[in-house]
Amino acid sequence: MVVYAGQGDPRRSIELLWRASVAEKRSGPKPGLSVDAIVDAAIAVADEHGMAFSMRAVGERLGRTAMALYTYVPGKNELVDLMYDRAMAELPTSYELDDGWRAAVTRWATDMWEFYGRHPWVLQVSQARPVLGPHEFAVIEALAAILVPTGLPGRELRGIVGAVNYFVRGAAQTVAEARAAGGATGEADEEWWYARSAVLLEIEPDLAKKFPMLHLLENDREPIDPELPYLENDAVENFRGGLKVLLDGVEGAVAKP
Repeated sequence: MVVYAGQGDPRRSIELLWRASVAEKRSGPKPGLSVDAIVDAAIAVADEHGMAFSMRAVGERLGRTAMALYTYVPGKNELVDLMYDRAMAELPTSYELDDGWRAAVTRWATDMWEFYGRHPWVLQVSQARPVLGPHEFAVIEALAAILVPTGLPGRELRGIVGAVNYFVRGAAQTVAEARAAGGATGEADEEWWYARSAVLLEIEPDLAKKFPMLHLLENDREPIDPELPYLENDAVENFRGGLKVLLDGVEGAVAKP
């Protein structure tokens, strides 16, 4: 399920994201409802149920009707933007460079990886239409602030920032989808792999000979965490190994005269 941000009224959405001209109105028998309270409740609902939530579900979490929320947030489209940006407020806005830019980028990437694990629904919000909120900007600002001191030119830095950002997001996407697959299909990962791999080897017993390079890759590895399912182990390995190679490339660019 892909959700596109920025579908609400542009002015109202930006005002809410940046909290400009927002009047906190009090209405009904329970005072104290606010935009922040609604957004926090929506994030909690999405953490549990994904993006297939309703304004009614958010209202119920707050002990209100869905209609009561519209005094503060125009609709679900605007609420998705607010949720996305507010969730990103959890992330650090700066990183120490005492151990060098490479260690700082690794910390940034690890923080993002763990963030996506806590809020997998964020990965359903397409990057094709950015939210344009302050915390979304701050996350990329933090990465850029680590890399700018390397002295690389702006165009090259822009490509590196994008590559690191999309690499982490893509690796995290695999984990999120693997974790959701069992509930969505009604079949556990272990059952799925066992059933299909057994049939595949029965029908194509010479698979290793036909694809020797893939066979080599699969056999020259140990699971990072035996407790994790196959695809999660694969994603963690790709994240760690891929990030190292990516940063090796950046290091090479920095070292060039």
